Order: sequence, then structure tokens, then C-alpha cells
Amino acid sequence: MKKSLLDVIFASEKRTNMLLLLQDGPTEMELILRELEATRPALLPQVRILEDHHLVTGSNDIYELTVLGKQIIDKMRPLMGTLEVFDGDMDYWGTHKLDFIPPHLLKRIREIGKCKEVKLSLTESYQLNQDVVRSTFMSASFHVLTSFFHPNYPAVFPELSQKGVILYIITTRHVLDTMKEYHYEVFDRLLKTGSFNLFLYPEKMDLQVVAYNDYYLLLRLLTSDGHIDVDHMQCSGPDALEWGKELFEHYLKDSVQIREL
Repeated sequence: MKKSLLDVIFASEKRTNMLLLLQDGPTEMELILRELEATRPALLPQVRILEDHHLVTGSNDIYELTVLGKQIIDKMRPLMGTLEVFDGDMDYWGTHKLDFIPPHLLKRIREIGKCKEVKLSLTESYQLNQDVVRSTFMSASFHVLTSFFHPNYPAVFPELSQKGVILYIITTRHVLDTMKEYHYEVFDRLLKTGSFNLFLYPEKMDLQVVAYNDYYLLLRLLTSDGHIDVDHMQCSGPDALEWGKELFEHYLKDSVQIREL
């Protein structure tokens, strides 16, 4: 009796990884064994199952996906990418708001890849992410979506501006009012430099901070019940940065530029 396709594809890590490996084209068995770190006796039974279910075909010790296998792997890749993002960090992703992400980007959340959860102690809770801060000083620009006023903004933003980093900040009315009332001179001076671009988003933003520079994407999310959480996710890679850029642009199109306080 044959297995269901779901069992064939997902019940064995070796079968899953072999299908993903073969998406690049016909591959020799020796290379497959090296890539999967498997022995021939251990892998061959899994290969036979894939062949019996018409997902893989082989000849002269070279294996490739069948037409059916190619169709399935095309649908499987987005799912595997999404699982990779959430796997191991379900407690974080499952307890934080994600509905601030527009549907078209939520469907593509696999593009941020496997992120690192950064856990902070109580004494570290008001620190900015040091990896992001250090790398921002080496970046051409820094883009920030923020719905709360971090006490380090008045010190860090001018330093970045002086180093030639172009800043793009989208924020809420509450944060803008805080800038005006308590830090008017700092932000008024920044706006006059031409390197500090400030935008007001008129609606509620269900997030704490989303920021990206040339190296990292940072996601500091609200909990599911709307509370602030100091723990956050740090992502990297070209696809993650591009995803962050598209998210920023989604909010930018409905924002109004603030040219003076």
C-alpha cells in the first residue's frame, strides 16, 4: 500500500531534503550523499519511495525530479520557507501581533529567513539593539517605522546624521508630539540638515519598531494583547532587507512628510 503524498514528502527529512536538492536539476548520487550527509544504504530506501510515488526518477546513478515532482516542489518551496521562519521561534511569533503586515507581504514572510530572537534582561530593556546600532554607522541609510519614542533617539539620530547616514523615520502623532514638546531643538535642528526625513503616519501602527539598515532588519513587535515587549527579532540577508524595504514603502505611501516642527 502506497503512502499519502504528505507522508512521502514530510515524514522523512531525507526525502524532503532530497526533493529540495533536486530542484536545481539532475544530480549525481555521490553529490546527493555528500549534501545530505547520508550513506548509500541509508538513503536508497528513501529514494525508492520517491521513485515508487513518481516524484523522482534515476538512471546511471543520476537522479532528477519528474514532472509531477517539479509541480509539487514549486508549491512546497514557499511552505518550507515559511516554516523555516517560524520553526523554533513559535512562542515569539505566536504571541505577537503580525496584522500590521499587509497581506501581500505576510504571504511572503518566508523572505525574511530564519531570524535570531534577541532576549533582553530588565536592565537591558531600554538599550537599542547594539548590532543594529553599530552596523547603522556603517550604512548609507537607516529606515525606521516606530510607534513609540525611545529615550535614546535624541542622542543616536544626531550622531548618525553627523556620520552621513541618511535617516528616514515614519512615526505616529504621539511620537511627533513628544519630539515637539520635549526635544524640539534636537529634532528641529535635524530636520534642517536635510539628512533627517520625518514622516507622519496618520493611522494606528500595531508595532513597536521595524527598522533596517544595509545589514539588518529588526522587528520589535507588540504582544498579541497590545503590550510592549523588549524581546525582538533580528534578521539579515538581501531578501530580508528587500522585504523590510517594501514594508516601509507600504506605510510611506500613506504618510505625510514633516518639514518643520
